Amino acid sequence: MAADMQTELARILDDVLVLNGRGITLRADSRLMGAIPELDSMAVLSVLEAIRDRLDVAIADDEIDGRMFSTLGALTEFVSARASA
Repeated sequence: MAADMQTELARILDDVLVLNGRGITLRADSRLMGAIPELDSMAVLSVLEAIRDRLDVAIADDEIDGRMFSTLGALTEFVSARASA
C-alpha cells in the first residue's frame, strides 16, 4: 500500500506543481520543501486539496506542519496514516 500511495502522491505533486514529469521520478528520500522551487506555501495548500479530493483523506488544518513536506517518504507516511484511520 505504501508504494502505491507514494506513487499516487508523486503523481499529485507532478500534476499540481506542473513538474512536467519530474514529480514521477521522486523517491521516498527525495526532499520536497526547499528543494522543489514550485512547492511554496500556496502550492502546499493546492497539494493538500488535491490529496483530499483524489485520495479522500481527511487532513485537519492543525495537523499540517513543515515536517510532512520534508520528503516524499514523510508525506507518504503522513497521508497513509490518515487514509487508514
